[in-house]
Amino acid sequence: MRQFKSQAEAEAAGVYVSKVKSFVKREGRLTKAQEKALEDHWPTKGIDYAEAPLSLSEIFGRSAPVVVEIGFGMGKSLVEMAANAPEKDFLGIEVHRPGVGACLAEASEQGVENLRVMDHDAVEVLKNMIPDGSLSRLQLFFPDPWHKKRHHKRRIVQPEFVELVRTKLAIGGCFHMATDWEQYAEHMLDVMSNADGYTNTATDGDYVPRPDYRPITKFETRGQKLGHGVWDLIFERTK
Repeated sequence: MRQFKSQAEAEAAGVYVSKVKSFVKREGRLTKAQEKALEDHWPTKGIDYAEAPLSLSEIFGRSAPVVVEIGFGMGKSLVEMAANAPEKDFLGIEVHRPGVGACLAEASEQGVENLRVMDHDAVEVLKNMIPDGSLSRLQLFFPDPWHKKRHHKRRIVQPEFVELVRTKLAIGGCFHMATDWEQYAEHMLDVMSNADGYTNTATDGDYVPRPDYRPITKFETRGQKLGHGVWDLIFERTK
C-alpha cells in the first residue's frame, strides 16, 4: 500500500489528503499487460522523481514545445494527442500505477515516441522538476470536482496552484482545463479570472469550444448522450 505525499496526488486519485495528514491510497491491481509494459518501457519512457530540474530537451532528445498533462487516467487520450502532434513532446503525470502501465502499453502499441510519463505527485513535480517558463501547455482534464460545498477547498484549481502553473508556462503558453461539472467550471472561471498574468482566450462567452487536439473520451461521449455538458477553459500566460 502506498501513502499519499500531497493533496494534489490524492486529488488525482479521487481522495483528499491534507498537508498535515497521511492517508493510504488504494493502488489498484496491475494486469499482466500493464506490469509488462512498466517493466519493458519504464527505462525509456518513465521518469523517476528527483528534487532536481529536468532537462526536457535531454529526456526527449530534442528541443520542441512541451505539453504536460496532470491526471491522464489510463492514458488513451494522451497517447492519441502525442501521436497526432509529433512536433510536440508530451509529459504525463499520473499517480494511479495501472493507468501508467496502460499508457505505456498503448504508446508502445501505437509506436509513439514523443511521450514520457511520471508516477508521482504533480505539484511536487511542477515545483521541483519542471523548469520555469518551459511549457507550451498544461492540461488538466476532468479533475475531481468535489461536489459538496464543504469540499470545494479540495479542488486542485486554487489560486496557489494556478500561480504555480503560470510560472511553469512560457509566455504565450496555455493552461487548458476541461470539466463536465458546471459548478466546477464556474469555480475554475472565477479562480482564473482573478489570477494575475493570465488572459482568457475565449472570444464568445467565458468558455471555448473543445479544441481539435483534445480527443473526446468514451466517458465524455456517454455523458453527452445523457445530456451532460462539457466546459473547456483555456487561459494564456501573458506575463
